Amino acid sequence: MIVIDVPQDHHDQGLAFWQAAIGQELTQIEDHPEFHGALLPHQEQLALLVQRLGEGPARMHLDFHTDDVEAEVARLERLGAKREQHVHDWYVMRDPAGLPFCVMPLKAGTLDDNNAQHWD
Repeated sequence: MIVIDVPQDHHDQGLAFWQAAIGQELTQIEDHPEFHGALLPHQEQLALLVQRLGEGPARMHLDFHTDDVEAEVARLERLGAKREQHVHDWYVMRDPAGLPFCVMPLKAGTLDDNNAQHWD
């Protein structure tokens, strides 16, 4: 399970952003109004990566893998994300609450109808 902690004053905007980013509704959990969640699509593709940081606090972040980095960055910007840094061939971005995530390239042809989310 991936848990994204969002401060109270950014909660509604953060919830809306992440629902749009993953393409599905996150429903409120019974008896716990502070939580909204859902099983992720294609959960067999979910991976864990441990990254050594050069600086900054311990945190978690998501990586969006795409065969069109610029198009995905533009889509996420329309949802409220901001580009922070271009590193090699990927982008470090921030969601509306300031939480980091990355948009990573995949080789053309790596994604297909069995392992990709289509947004159009």
